[in-house]
Amino acid sequence: MSNREIAKLFKDVAAAYVIKNEEKFRFQILAYQKASDAVSNLTSELQDFYKENKLELVPGIGKTITSHLIELFKSGKVKHFEWVLKGIPASVFVLIDIPSFGPKKAYKLIKEFKLNNPDTVINDLVEIARAGKIAKLEGFGEKSQEDIIRALSEYKQGEGKTTRMVLPYAYEVSEKIVSYLKGLKYVKEAIVLGSIRRMTATVGDIDIAVATNHPKETIEHFTSYPHKERLVEKGIATASILISGDVQVDLMTQPPESFGSLLQHFTGSKNHNVHLREYALRKGLSLSEYGIRSLTKKNQPLSKYDNEEKFYNALGLDWIPPEIRENTGEIELAAQHKLPQLVELKNMKGDLHTHSNFSIEPSHDLGHNSIEDMAETAVKLGYEYIGLSEHNPSVSKHSQNDIHTLIKRRDDYIEQIKSEMKNVRILKLLEIDILVNGGLAINDKCLDLLDGAIVSIHSSFNMNKEDMTKRVLEGLSHPKAKILAHPTGRMIGTRQGYDLDFQKIFEFCRKHNKALEINAWPNRLDLTDTIARQAIENKVKLAINTDSHASSQMILMKYGVAMARRGWATKNDIINTLSYSEFAEWLKAG
Repeated sequence: MSNREIAKLFKDVAAAYVIKNEEKFRFQILAYQKASDAVSNLTSELQDFYKENKLELVPGIGKTITSHLIELFKSGKVKHFEWVLKGIPASVFVLIDIPSFGPKKAYKLIKEFKLNNPDTVINDLVEIARAGKIAKLEGFGEKSQEDIIRALSEYKQGEGKTTRMVLPYAYEVSEKIVSYLKGLKYVKEAIVLGSIRRMTATVGDIDIAVATNHPKETIEHFTSYPHKERLVEKGIATASILISGDVQVDLMTQPPESFGSLLQHFTGSKNHNVHLREYALRKGLSLSEYGIRSLTKKNQPLSKYDNEEKFYNALGLDWIPPEIRENTGEIELAAQHKLPQLVELKNMKGDLHTHSNFSIEPSHDLGHNSIEDMAETAVKLGYEYIGLSEHNPSVSKHSQNDIHTLIKRRDDYIEQIKSEMKNVRILKLLEIDILVNGGLAINDKCLDLLDGAIVSIHSSFNMNKEDMTKRVLEGLSHPKAKILAHPTGRMIGTRQGYDLDFQKIFEFCRKHNKALEINAWPNRLDLTDTIARQAIENKVKLAINTDSHASSQMILMKYGVAMARRGWATKNDIINTLSYSEFAEWLKAG
């Protein structure tokens, strides 16, 4: 089973527990919801962890669920899951995949209208809703019925679209294959192509190019990849395989002397290449994956290029980083030698958005590792500082005095660690909910304990553009609120971002010294590259953070950097490329 299928299975098990007895099974519900999220955001297939006997290394999955996974991979089923899911119509699990349908709501509708066919349940429910029958049910009403019609319609519009992988997953999978290919002595170079090389947020198939003078042996090696599920195609210079997770991987080989031309051609994007060909034609040149040919000089041989730099230079251009090859002005700037020096991973001095397992009884999930583990990982990554930003304590379960006590306890513990650990600076931050009215979830007395606050939206996503913008600006207006986390709220493949007037957000941030986050979490990658570029054009500072809930996840920083690069960000646009002393000054500045 693929990660996507296993995450869905865990989600269904959690939903079944909710339907059967939410109070009795509350711990199981939380465990399976957490496991579903963990699997959804893995950058490698669980099946590969199983084959390598490393399931215990997966964060967010306990011993009991691990044992169920072993049973699943061995036999294809889990007796315990069959017991949990028994008696609940399969159509319920279709509905809970649609935003706005919780388990109880879905179950009530299925039982009330006897919608037991999972293949027709969506169309059947649309007809029932449009007939006005849902509004008559207790606990629903006209507004709820309208929301259901809208949610079902939006879901149906998305049906049939090609399933795409989030970038971190696709990148990690491709890197394993590239590493495997490089283990063959005949492989001079192996580089991933297309949208992965351009670091787009989502990816279709995986394409890899290999420079070699021995294509036959290379193809044979590739088609013997250990995690291959089946062979799709095998030719003289190309091959395709299907690997774990139903992912197709295509390989292209090319002699080393023309490898640069192939690399450029198949990296794309399509729009970049079309414009590049037009640019070349004006110079009397023709481009292909084999090289550059003169259209004006007869009998001149094809010019071949073993690397991309030489290919672009032959056109009178500077080499263009793959992330910005989208035909948005990069070719013209390359001709003028004015391309920006894009931010690099090595420029990052700290990660400001991390979650430890220090229990402050938060409104959302705790981290997996201790504060010490997170700080030690920051040292290993070469950071000068790390921001600890657990979610604020739950407002519904605590008074503000309770919240102050919990934060003070964390404050005292951090001070103790700071006295013992001198090779990294620890910043006392917190990720704080912006409430519907724009207020922050904790009071000023609690905020005074912090070096700064990261603020974010975690509820009521359906507010209109004007009200949501007002809410965000109100939350950001507090002096301690310095960074807006995952600003659009999107979850790739599952939730659209909420509507914001970003021009107003940009103006406020620039005026009041606030930063917008580029969140590197796999299914967020938020801000998007286009909005990040708009922010930069409006002279708004950005922060690149991982939102890590385990120390092992702090390596996700490279994906946030990739989004920043796609947004044309330089080192000077990113606040956590500053040294600790410079960042501390920024944090205090109004």
